[in-house]
Amino acid sequence: MVSLGGITTMKGKMSDSKYFNTQKKGEIYELKAELNSDKKEKKKEAVKKVIASMTVGKDVSALFTDVTMCMQTDNLELKKLVYLYLINYAKTQPDLAILAVNTFVKDCEDPNPLIRALAVRTMGCIRVDKITEYLCEPLRKCLKDEDPYVRKTAAVCVAKLHDISSARVEDQGFLETLGELLCDSNPMVVANAVAALSEILDTNPNAAKQVNIDTPTVNKLLTALNECTEWGQIFILDSLNNYTPRDEKECISICERITPRLAHANAAVVLSAVKVLMKLMDQIANTEFVQMLQKKLAPPLVTLLSAEAEIQYVALRNINLVVQKRPDVLKHEIKAFFVKYNDPIYVKLEKLDIMIRLSAQANIAQVLAELKEYATEVDVDFVRKAVRAIGRCAIKVEPSAEKCVQTLLELIQTKVNYVVQEAIVVIKDIFRKYPNKYETIISTLCENLDSLDEPEARAAMIWIVGEYAERIDNADEILQSFLDGFHDENTQVQLQLLTAIVKLFLKKPQETQDLVQKVLSLATQDSDNPDLRDRGYIYWRLLSTDPAAAKEVVLAEKPLISEETDLIEPTLLDELICHISSLASVYHKPPSAFVEGRVPVRKIQAARTATETTAETDPHIGVEDDRIYNEADETGAPQEEVGGGDLLIGDLLSLDYPAPTPAAPPVNNANNTNNQQPVADLLGDIFGGMDLGGAPPPAMAAAPPPNPAMDLFSLATPTNFVPPHQVILTAQKAKGLEVSATFARRNKAIFMDINITNKSMMLPQPQGMSGFAIQFNKNSFGLAPAKPLAVPSPVAPGVTISTSLPLVTTGPVMRMDPLLKIQMAMKNDIDVFYFECHVPPHVLLVEEGNMERNLFPQMWREIPDEKEKSFSLPAVNKSTDQIEQVLAANNVFVVATRQGPDNEYLIFTSVMFSNGIRVLGELRVKAPAPGVAELTLALKTQNEIAIPEVHAAFVSVLTAA
Repeated sequence: MVSLGGITTMKGKMSDSKYFNTQKKGEIYELKAELNSDKKEKKKEAVKKVIASMTVGKDVSALFTDVTMCMQTDNLELKKLVYLYLINYAKTQPDLAILAVNTFVKDCEDPNPLIRALAVRTMGCIRVDKITEYLCEPLRKCLKDEDPYVRKTAAVCVAKLHDISSARVEDQGFLETLGELLCDSNPMVVANAVAALSEILDTNPNAAKQVNIDTPTVNKLLTALNECTEWGQIFILDSLNNYTPRDEKECISICERITPRLAHANAAVVLSAVKVLMKLMDQIANTEFVQMLQKKLAPPLVTLLSAEAEIQYVALRNINLVVQKRPDVLKHEIKAFFVKYNDPIYVKLEKLDIMIRLSAQANIAQVLAELKEYATEVDVDFVRKAVRAIGRCAIKVEPSAEKCVQTLLELIQTKVNYVVQEAIVVIKDIFRKYPNKYETIISTLCENLDSLDEPEARAAMIWIVGEYAERIDNADEILQSFLDGFHDENTQVQLQLLTAIVKLFLKKPQETQDLVQKVLSLATQDSDNPDLRDRGYIYWRLLSTDPAAAKEVVLAEKPLISEETDLIEPTLLDELICHISSLASVYHKPPSAFVEGRVPVRKIQAARTATETTAETDPHIGVEDDRIYNEADETGAPQEEVGGGDLLIGDLLSLDYPAPTPAAPPVNNANNTNNQQPVADLLGDIFGGMDLGGAPPPAMAAAPPPNPAMDLFSLATPTNFVPPHQVILTAQKAKGLEVSATFARRNKAIFMDINITNKSMMLPQPQGMSGFAIQFNKNSFGLAPAKPLAVPSPVAPGVTISTSLPLVTTGPVMRMDPLLKIQMAMKNDIDVFYFECHVPPHVLLVEEGNMERNLFPQMWREIPDEKEKSFSLPAVNKSTDQIEQVLAANNVFVVATRQGPDNEYLIFTSVMFSNGIRVLGELRVKAPAPGVAELTLALKTQNEIAIPEVHAAFVSVLTAA
């Protein structure tokens, strides 16, 4: 029984194993079996299942070898599926992917052109270095294939290969081959070659040197333009936009062949054609032909406004640029821009802007009727814009001003709060444009004082009262009513109220002495706003020392305002015109402002006549000296003017020592001009020693001229850092002129070392260059040439001239973004060229930056801790002594040193910029190995804006070889 029972038990155990013995091997196993099947249909179905699994996210990389074996087939559908699988998994299986190379190479010589094209396309899509090594030879054959389908596919493959390995493309001569394909007989091949070259040039502008686009090539492109697809047409038009015709005759010929594209159904083709025509029109002197082109541009642009709202918006943003450049294009089409009830708000606002730009004496009645209607809409934002538009019409079209003012008065009578406030704001601008003409309406405006609750409207009304105080009997009472809540007002209102009361005092001194005393006290003693305090102190000093001068300053005749203040700056407009139909034309910013690493692709087309005239008579070139535009600059950031108008120098130029609390202001006596001592006591500490943008401080004013011998030795000093020359103006942008430069500090002066090269050899007609001059635009540190640019003339083709331009820091000041950016203009006998560069911060550090050792801790403690910033610097192969020598040679002064914890060495530094900003530093040096120094830097200053520049200075001078 026991043995029998034992046998029975063993049988029971053996019967349980059936649950583990199954023939099902899983989905991967089944697919593997099907992929290795001898039946072609079963194999194709298996590959389809693999692709389906891959599409939904399943990992089928284990089947790589089995799928690759299916490549050897004549079935085109199966081959496409296998190639799709390879593209997806080649990155994860690079060693196995190399096994497919032989099949790719073989397929590139297949009799079927579809298979040849498929093979070269797939090899281009597999981003594996080992594969691309074998791609070059098949690609070269396919680029010269007899079938156009293979050639057009190979052209796109060159761009893909360039993205993987640009050096390989250049070495193999594929760029030259692409250039040859531009003259191909098949339009699709031409379009794909242009597309590939466009993509390559976007990432590598230097590649343009290897592709020569001449007149025969352009003729081939224009021929292909009529036969290729719409996207091919766009690529061809974009490439033509970068071509500069030889003469006016060629310009006219190109325009005539491009004009039919304006009738295309695709909006992108239309806008690309407009872009090319707008650029070429600048090079055509035949006014009749230009007028004919302008007439042809209008219908297609208007037709774009019948599309969807989103396309309308893009079209309107581009039309805005066209209208600013050439208002005559759409001068008869203003009705097309009248707002429809169902337009989205973003379309309405764009149409409104274009309406104003197109408004003229002939159509102003229609425009005003429309705007008055818009002012009764329910959309508050749109109503505000409409009311402001009426004011812009009055300023732009002088004969309509009276009718516009009457329309605004009618709107004020509606008593709708936001309408009334916007109307008062624009009436202030009308008063600025037409002084002493419409002041009879002031009484109507004063009736609405109680309804004003928006800062801009209150400030506008205060300006009106102050400007025309002599005509308003109760002006003092009105301003007193605003003054009662002075501290609750917006800064804009406070500033305007301060100025208005000072104006009133100068007009009625006997009646308003208490009022002006009160507002000056509120502005200088009780306010925390530095702008308000500074303006109050300036007025106080003017009124106390010389009332006559105060009257001349405060009540001076103001320049008439212009409607053109919202126009895009002409040079920027020219660049944006060349980017029509791209994001740049929608943002109204150059690509370099929002695309990382993008460089401007074209030169500025033409300088204004006024600029050219000034440049001829002034060796320093008249580059926009006195005008500050409201628009953003090329980086897209708004410019902040420092020291202009009523404002004092702001954070950038103020000393970083906290100002002492002023004493109580004395009673103002406008008739006593000799009583100057109280003012000096009141203001001396605040303004003493501050650089107000006028004459330089004594320490800098008497800087000796540079000594060439000393320069020679200073350049030989290893620790004196001079950055390498950088190209700041390319020959492509400047008609053969190339400028490279660097900045250096020698003998307490700043120099811009410039290399000027005549590269006109690359142009059809090389020529010498002469008549060089340079000018800087306003910048953060007031950098400007100390003397005219000295360049021996003429500079012959192929010749490079080196010159050194001494700079001063007493020029016009304007806050830039980035802080050390400088916009420049260089003139020669060919043209005026605009460009920009960045000054290395260490050259702005002055020799007076050292300080007494005992003052360092006190000043460090006085600066709040929240203004301290810390940085990790790159490790350097220098000893502590070498580090101190390098810093001292670049005006980073070592105030003290000491040994810190954990084998750290502490270096306490002081620097001062040319405008007086002082920055304190603590440099921690740790040596984990001999000859290696790990650095940590802490910086403190009252002016935090200077910290990034000091950090950059430390990095540049310490890491320089």
